[in-house]
Amino acid sequence: MTESEAQLERVRGWIADARRIVALTGAGISTDSGIPDFRGPQGVWTRDPAAEKQSTIQNYLADPDVRKAAWQARLRHPAWTARPNAGHEALVELERQGRLHGLVTQNIDELHQRAGNAPERVVEVHGTVRRVMCWQCGDRAPMESALARVRAGEEDPRCLRCGGILKSDTISFGQALVPEVIERAMTLAGEADLLLAVGSTLQVYPVAGMVPLAARAGARIVIVNAEPTPFDELADAVLRGPIGALLPAICA
Repeated sequence: MTESEAQLERVRGWIADARRIVALTGAGISTDSGIPDFRGPQGVWTRDPAAEKQSTIQNYLADPDVRKAAWQARLRHPAWTARPNAGHEALVELERQGRLHGLVTQNIDELHQRAGNAPERVVEVHGTVRRVMCWQCGDRAPMESALARVRAGEEDPRCLRCGGILKSDTISFGQALVPEVIERAMTLAGEADLLLAVGSTLQVYPVAGMVPLAARAGARIVIVNAEPTPFDELADAVLRGPIGALLPAICA
């Protein structure tokens, strides 16, 4: 047995023994579903630096042309055709086994819920692209209702209730995170007996702080990611390879 095979076997045993697994997922778990990450070699912002302006709240609110471009990008967003992959399904299996204590995701695609994870178990720290919100009055509605208006010819649809600027119900650069959501994520990390960090660079705070918090609380830390992360040395195990293959192997 090779060292990598031995490590895989150890992690499989840890997961089988754990009773309060908390998963933290990033963009890497959704790339197999056809949703590119942002800063990787084929990332959205790597290929099109101008697209990053659409994700900065100050630019979005101040510039109608940025909003118009953002609406066109939303029409083409890969989330509309993406399907959950084997990595998502592996986390659903953990929930079915009764051992997934919580699932904190940095993703906005809702693929965890579409795979079968209970919505009340999923903590979306960066919101969801499947909902639209008004910056002025806070009204929220399904994204599809706004996209239908764009397809009908509205370049920059406004809130039907107050006329305010609409945006996807996601957290943009320069926009405050929701304190209650972050508090829930940190509480879950402190309650975990095993933290499974999947497909995240673990560089975006405060969510990356879940890893040392869980470690201090006595949880085992398992990182599954294609690239090194700042917490690899803190982890009990680091697995490199395709997430769609590794997660089913350790969660089954």
